[in-house]
Amino acid sequence: MSKAKKTISAEDLDRKFDDGEDVSEYFDFDNAIRPNKMQRLTLDLPNWTVAALDKEATRIGIARQSLIKTLIDAGLRAAGHSNAPQNVNA
Repeated sequence: MSKAKKTISAEDLDRKFDDGEDVSEYFDFDNAIRPNKMQRLTLDLPNWTVAALDKEATRIGIARQSLIKTLIDAGLRAAGHSNAPQNVNA
């Protein structure tokens, strides 16, 4: 059984948090959700593919994993999978 949580303005919450105060009383941890929950995936790729990914990631200044996520996301959207969230952080 969870009791009603207190309410607070965003500005006051920020101030309390920045001051090091415990702000947990303002959150309902019993009903929290985690959007965009991740699932680990192992992927075997040929050496030339990994080298090309590394070269492109270096060229644009992002990590290999971020590049792979970005490319997969773009490919899925191009294939018509429009149910993907619009603000995914790679």
